[in-house]
Amino acid sequence: MGIINGKQFIERLNQLNNEIWYDGKKIEGKISEHPAFKGCMATKASLYDLQNHPDLKNEMTFQLSNQHEPIGMSYLQPKTKEDLKKRRRMIEHWARATHGLMGRSPDYMNTAIMSIASSASILDGKENCFPENILTLYEKAMAEDLSFTHTFITPQVNRSQTYIELTDKPISARVVEENEKGIIIQGARLLATQGGMTDEVLVISTPKFYKHDESFAFSIPSNTKGLKFICRESFVGGNSFFNHPLSSKYEEMDSIVVFDHVLVPWERVFFYNQFDVATEFMTRSSFHTFGYHQVITRQIIKLEFILGVAQLLVETIQVGEYPHIQEKLAEIIIGLENMKALIEKAEQDAEIDEWGYMCPSMIPLQVASILFPKIYPRFCEIIQLIGASGMISIPTEADFQSTNKEDLQWYLQAKNQSGENRVKIFRLAWDLTMSSFGTRQTQYERYFFGDPVRLSCSLNAGYTKDCFVEEVRKFLHLQ
Repeated sequence: MGIINGKQFIERLNQLNNEIWYDGKKIEGKISEHPAFKGCMATKASLYDLQNHPDLKNEMTFQLSNQHEPIGMSYLQPKTKEDLKKRRRMIEHWARATHGLMGRSPDYMNTAIMSIASSASILDGKENCFPENILTLYEKAMAEDLSFTHTFITPQVNRSQTYIELTDKPISARVVEENEKGIIIQGARLLATQGGMTDEVLVISTPKFYKHDESFAFSIPSNTKGLKFICRESFVGGNSFFNHPLSSKYEEMDSIVVFDHVLVPWERVFFYNQFDVATEFMTRSSFHTFGYHQVITRQIIKLEFILGVAQLLVETIQVGEYPHIQEKLAEIIIGLENMKALIEKAEQDAEIDEWGYMCPSMIPLQVASILFPKIYPRFCEIIQLIGASGMISIPTEADFQSTNKEDLQWYLQAKNQSGENRVKIFRLAWDLTMSSFGTRQTQYERYFFGDPVRLSCSLNAGYTKDCFVEEVRKFLHLQ
């Protein structure tokens, strides 16, 4: 079948009837019509439509030699540096359509499926490993243009380094049984963004300690019996685009995934009861490299949007003449250009990996992944500082439809904007940086790749420094 359109995506998800719980109640009826999900669902549908746009189809899709239907470019396994650039152009199109604010646009998880399929041979010949199942899923995902979420995080019962779960009833999801049909999973996993709003859920578990029953990987349909998604409070402020220009469109629900004796059929299992394999699979596969490439491309588009918002604020209230404002805008520009340079270097230094695919250089991607969580909160602060008290005095759409409209138009006007347009601009800045949606965006980006300290330690450990030390030794004539 190849690529789908937005209407097909909506219809397919509605028909799945996934078990989703929101605010203490099981959702009944069409998920695409629920207030907490309909904005995100509509936006995702528009992304699938983008793949079908005649002006973009050549940049959003590719052809497999043995198939007639176009395949989403996010599934392309790159063989050349030009292929990497094709992938980036595709990511940029989808990111610009959401201003980089949708972290789980379909290309993110499509990239994940592509990358683990590219590295599937890691599992060849190993006990309790089924690399052929990964390849089958990859083929199915391309053929049906499936959507995915993932859950990689265990419940935060005790984050100390020595904690080992010893409860009889599982807290963290683990294998409790296996039979002729497959493995049985009991327990929970955390932070499935868009959980319940996708066709499938990818689960990869890499435990901290030598625990075989928590070492597994698989993908199953989101409507699998015994699988449910318990959602957090929605950050959709309301249906009004005027009042909530971002959260009304881009709010991605996060959920706890509960496995109540869920049967994972053997044909869906990638590996299980193999601690060493679980560790190797995540560290050696190309999952992180291609994943970083997708995420950092999106984050660059997000910084462009932030710069645009900041500059529009400056022009609206005419503060561009002040040096401290110019310095703040320059700070955003410096961050943006550094991120752009790092993604370019990652592609320029790309090399063919051990499986025959063109893989971007990991070091620049690691640097960008550590840089972005530091600069993003700062840039949100810059927008708050530029907007100052104007970020607080922001009436609603209903106010402008009331008898107070004339007063608001007069008293809230800007030099080059009507009162209504000025409020629209400031509500956008508020929704981006100060609303529940905006603050979730900040926390989300801080921890997108995991603990920032561990990421820094990983970069330091993997960075070759011997040649620099040797130069200093030579200079000092050390033996």
